[in-house]
This record gives sequence, structure tokens and C-alpha cells, in this order.
Amino acid sequence: MIELLYWDGCPSHPEALEVLRAALAAAGRDDAIVQREITTQAEAEAAGFPGSPTILVDGRDVDPAGALLTPAALSCRIYLLPDGRPSPVPSRQQIEEALAP
Repeated sequence: MIELLYWDGCPSHPEALEVLRAALAAAGRDDAIVQREITTQAEAEAAGFPGSPTILVDGRDVDPAGALLTPAALSCRIYLLPDGRPSPVPSRQQIEEALAP
């Protein structure tokens, strides 16, 4: 299952959805993407939501190390790209690696 968790106060989730769709297409996959809005701090804590957007592949974060860096919160997330630069969305490479069997 592919999930995109987001908080509506963060403007990055549409871009993350585009990158996710491109990674799925490149992998020849047509998985449905379940988009789930996180609306309360309690919901963020229950979901272990490290910020918006968060992409999960079969329940695993596409950036597991980055997910551990911030507490669950209604906030925008920062990803560390493979080259070390910060980004508001994961790289296509990070998503493709998470999709690999």
C-alpha cells in the first residue's frame, strides 16, 4: 500500500504527490495512492507523523532516518536528499528505493 500523509497547512504535498506518481510510473507500477490528511496533534501522534508530506510504502517511511529526527507534529517536514541537501519533499530516488522489492 502506498500512502501520502499530509497536513493541509503545508504547501508541499502536491509536489510530493507528483514526485510519487513519477516514481511509480518509472517503476512500471500503477498502485493506488491513499492520501490521508492529518488534522490534529493527537492524530499526528497516533500516526507517528513526522510532518507533511510523509510517504509510506507498505507502512515504511521513504526516509526512515529522517522520520526519526522530528517528533510527531502538524508541521512541514524536511527531507535530507541523498546528496545531503534539505528539501520539503523526498527525491524520486528515495521513493524508487523504497518501492524496490
